[in-house]
Amino acid sequence: MTAKAFDAIVIGAGQAGPSLAGRLSAAGMSVALIERKLVGGTCVNTGCMPTKTMVASAYAAHLARRAADYGVTLGPVGVDYARIKARKDKVTIDARTNLETWIAGMNKCTLYRGHARFESANTVRVGDDLLTADKIFLNTGGRASVPDLPGIHDIDYLTNSSMMDLDVLPRHLVVVGGSYVSLEFAQMFRRFGSEVTVIEKSPRLTGREDEDVSAAILSILENEDITVHVGADDISFATQGKDIAVTFSTGKPPAVGSHVLLALGRTPNTDDLGLDRAGVEVDRRGFVTVDDQLRTSVPGIWAMGDCNGKGAFTHTSYNDYEIVAANLLDNDPRKVSDRIEAYALYIDPPLGRCGMTEAAVKKSGRRALVGQRPMTRVGRAIEKGETQGFMKILVDADTREILGCSVLGPGGDEAVHCVLDLMYAKAPVDTLARAVHIHPNVSELLPTIAQELKPLV
Repeated sequence: MTAKAFDAIVIGAGQAGPSLAGRLSAAGMSVALIERKLVGGTCVNTGCMPTKTMVASAYAAHLARRAADYGVTLGPVGVDYARIKARKDKVTIDARTNLETWIAGMNKCTLYRGHARFESANTVRVGDDLLTADKIFLNTGGRASVPDLPGIHDIDYLTNSSMMDLDVLPRHLVVVGGSYVSLEFAQMFRRFGSEVTVIEKSPRLTGREDEDVSAAILSILENEDITVHVGADDISFATQGKDIAVTFSTGKPPAVGSHVLLALGRTPNTDDLGLDRAGVEVDRRGFVTVDDQLRTSVPGIWAMGDCNGKGAFTHTSYNDYEIVAANLLDNDPRKVSDRIEAYALYIDPPLGRCGMTEAAVKKSGRRALVGQRPMTRVGRAIEKGETQGFMKILVDADTREILGCSVLGPGGDEAVHCVLDLMYAKAPVDTLARAVHIHPNVSELLPTIAQELKPLV
């Protein structure tokens, strides 16, 4: 079979892939973009866009139930799950269609539908097609991890992906996992009307966050009658009639639900690409090993997005594209290590996080300062009747460098960017302390906190 030659091959049409294909084709290169399932990857099809659309519906239902708190009279509040799903599906389909239209308009880009496998370091097979290129870019994403827990193969379980196809509202949803994806689903479906139980094997929820953040998140969930079990040391599954019994701790009765959602981390989609034929190295978890400019162990092959283990978010995947494009096309030596960790947890109220946690600062041995304020002392939160959570800033006591920030409260996912941008600018905390923010806003208290720093002990 004669191979078709391209200047570049991009495997995976998630967040980074189409953007890179667009830049390369605009630079005059011929590009093969390969996608085995749905253009848009996790974010468009089963992640950010559909879930945040459903979070918005859940917030509307929650706010409607609280209408009397604001002096507004409503009748009984109901949830039409079929319409919620239809709204979510439309957002996803529209986004995917727009992306496909954009790709189709790239003059030198050919979209191949099928599973890509390496035959050598510069040759990829897609079905009956054989493609070659001197430059190959991996953007294959990840999938939900399904650990081999006792009884797991005897039940019908859901993952973050299959939850998007669910067309009935669970009577009782048991969520196994106590981190970001799991908690968004837990609160969302509780607000839709499901009974919800969360089971987490660690001693607390969101284990990568500081203990005060984890405690506040737990309080938010429990205030909405979500049952949470932490320290689960004996998780197993069994059918019980039409339901599923989830055992989580010796001596305690199981949680019995109509549906079970597994949210136990992510696995990179690298195990079926034939990477060994190309000589591409992966680590013990299957992530492609890359350097600071996202080059793999094989010259001419790069890895972007969730498959490289350098970030598990849409924004880090897009930044991977920017780093690769800058180095290849712009003579701009951008690198991964310049990136400041930042992300959000989209429960309500949301958590916005950037930089180091308090635990990480203490572990570093730096002399540090901390400023903190509960949302009960933030005028905007009081006016909105949403006073759960707090905000916290961490600062190097010697250099005045801002080390990190957590904003858990109304608009926390937006307000945190005030601090993140200053961190990228390498501005001292005094710049924030002297800033004049607009009243009334949650972010207006960030300068106040910056003026009230105390030693971190």
